[in-house]
Amino acid sequence: MLDRHDRAARGARLRLIAIGVVTAAAVAAGSVALVNGLSDDGKNTTPNAAPASTAPVSPGPVSSPSPSATRTLTPNTAKPAHLPKPTGQKDGASIGFPRYGYGPMAAAVYHLDELSMLDDDMVRRQLTVITAKGSEDSIDKAVSEVRKLREQVGLPPSGGTPAGLTITTNVDAAQAWALNDDGSVITVWMHYSRTATLPKGGPDDNPLKDQLANMILQWEDGDWKITADPKWVAKKGDPMPYNPDSPVSAKDGWLVVIRD
Repeated sequence: MLDRHDRAARGARLRLIAIGVVTAAAVAAGSVALVNGLSDDGKNTTPNAAPASTAPVSPGPVSSPSPSATRTLTPNTAKPAHLPKPTGQKDGASIGFPRYGYGPMAAAVYHLDELSMLDDDMVRRQLTVITAKGSEDSIDKAVSEVRKLREQVGLPPSGGTPAGLTITTNVDAAQAWALNDDGSVITVWMHYSRTATLPKGGPDDNPLKDQLANMILQWEDGDWKITADPKWVAKKGDPMPYNPDSPVSAKDGWLVVIRD
């Protein structure tokens, strides 16, 4: 017989899967978005090409391919992006990512995976560590939205993740573009799946798949921090649809990501 905590955790899991789970990127930006094809600003997320003014983060194996290579190069056949590990952890958030190369992409992937979607105290502590100066208002908004999500799934407004409930994010591809001339502000798009499971409940039979999340990062005080500055959000762009076997996806900058 399930005890009270198990029943609450199982019920929360089922409701989470039913309504869709808030993406960590939306939490970081301080707004809720059901992952059902809507972006964090409420607009349809039918992808469009990134603005011509953006520049791909270096290094990038798909930069300026030859015409013949473009026909055959796909994310699956191109060299994958090996993401560097963070050098530390603080209050549940990874810190210490390299300034150049795949540093910003790694920061976005780790943050998407780690940010709590149901523990309002945890997400406040995490975002306090990894939010850029000038974007502090987004922390209070994120906490508020996490509390709203808790209420939507039948939990008290404030508290921890239900006992036994785990939510796992798997980012399989990403692309990153500089939003300014010196590359200190980067928009990172991620293609991911998300699974909610209980230790006694078996695998998730309805995981979220083929999801897109965006995170904008700013180099500050020796690390990559999440920014919600409207001037950068307005320039974040939209990627082409991700297909691991598509030359178009490779040309657009999508890379298979591997955590080193």
